[in-house]
Amino acid sequence: MGLFDRLRGDDNPRVAFFGIDGVPYSLISDNEERFPNLTALAREGSAGPIDSIVPPESSACWPSLTTGVNPGETGVYGFQDREVGTYDTYVPMGDDVQAKRLWDRVQEDGRDATVMNVPVTFPPQRNVQRMVSGFLSVNDMSKAAYPDEFGGYLDSIDYKLDVNAKLGHEDDKTAFIEDAHETLEKRYEAFSHYIAEDDWDLFFGVFMTTDRVNHFLFEDYERDGANKEAFLDFYEKVDDYLGKLREQLPEDVTMVVASDHGFTTLDNEVHLNEWLQREGWLEFDTDEPEELADISEDARAYSFIPGRVYLNLEGREPRGSVPQDEYEEVRDELKAELEALEGPDGEKVAERVVEKEEAFRGDHDDIAPDLVIIPNHGFDLKAGFKGHDDVFTKGARNGMHSFDNASLFVDDPEANISDADLFDIAPTILDLLEIDFQRTEFDGASLV
Repeated sequence: MGLFDRLRGDDNPRVAFFGIDGVPYSLISDNEERFPNLTALAREGSAGPIDSIVPPESSACWPSLTTGVNPGETGVYGFQDREVGTYDTYVPMGDDVQAKRLWDRVQEDGRDATVMNVPVTFPPQRNVQRMVSGFLSVNDMSKAAYPDEFGGYLDSIDYKLDVNAKLGHEDDKTAFIEDAHETLEKRYEAFSHYIAEDDWDLFFGVFMTTDRVNHFLFEDYERDGANKEAFLDFYEKVDDYLGKLREQLPEDVTMVVASDHGFTTLDNEVHLNEWLQREGWLEFDTDEPEELADISEDARAYSFIPGRVYLNLEGREPRGSVPQDEYEEVRDELKAELEALEGPDGEKVAERVVEKEEAFRGDHDDIAPDLVIIPNHGFDLKAGFKGHDDVFTKGARNGMHSFDNASLFVDDPEANISDADLFDIAPTILDLLEIDFQRTEFDGASLV
């Protein structure tokens, strides 16, 4: 890359961003001796914990991180969204992201971007020099990667888009951990190759395997479980690879490392639609509901993951039962009940319940949830439509996302990361690239 850069005579600054999905900042700061490279990045540059977004779910977080705007602008609120005016649901993909991505701005400025494994980018865009999609992509390089020769290279090294999460459900985590290491190794190999191969201005790559490992091993880490050392060994490899990538970067490149949300131990899964049924808020037209379309005209509310709650509103939902003129009253009633909801041991499920107007604004807020529960640590909010025997259960996962304690590292000692959140990352990267933008275009602000 250095040769290409000298040939073109371009002295524009460049940025290499590495996502570490779901890595809490405290994991690094509490184990400085285990993670010397991220510790050095923090000491020589700037680092700290940041807040995520509402809701702190990867499908919503990555579109917001890469655009700098809230889900009301991106149009993506989570892993599952509802079609306007219907009870049909869909899984948002890259084409559903309505706001301008960082790499689009880079390309519009006449510069180049290499984008690898970012969640919610399938199908890959063709307006960048290369892209391989991440989370939610089909596992077929002929469809997940652009251009074709890029997919051919990834196939040649046995590149893996994601770890096999099903292995994490086994009591013995050995196969899962081995698969996580193999996925991580191939991700690093590809990142390192194209950092050297491409003449990019923005390199944007995401390590998703960290999130997967956290989902199945985080309790072991926090509570000295059987897999604690395996968990820390995995993260030592993450730290080692990030250190090697930093060493590989030319001097005119600023390295940025960030996670999209924090993580915490999971004690109870909360089946919110089951609770809504038992409390008289949700009814179905069948004894064995399978989907939102089975909802009854008598239902007053329903939920999607994670903790998104919608009123069944007249004029918005097809069989809405809550009159428009009673919206505020009914929402206040439901909010109060959610705030009072307690877990099996009497602890409050909700750290807070956020109203729609507080979290979402933009041209695409017509499918925004009316309320979003930000849970206290220990609770994971589920929302399937099939019934459950209990509201509170414990599954195979022992770790879950948190709104607080996401990570941000910037290899620039002038960056100010205090009181920062996910929305600040996009304008910060554009500032580092010296690409002009209007402050009002973003929900965040540059930290440099």
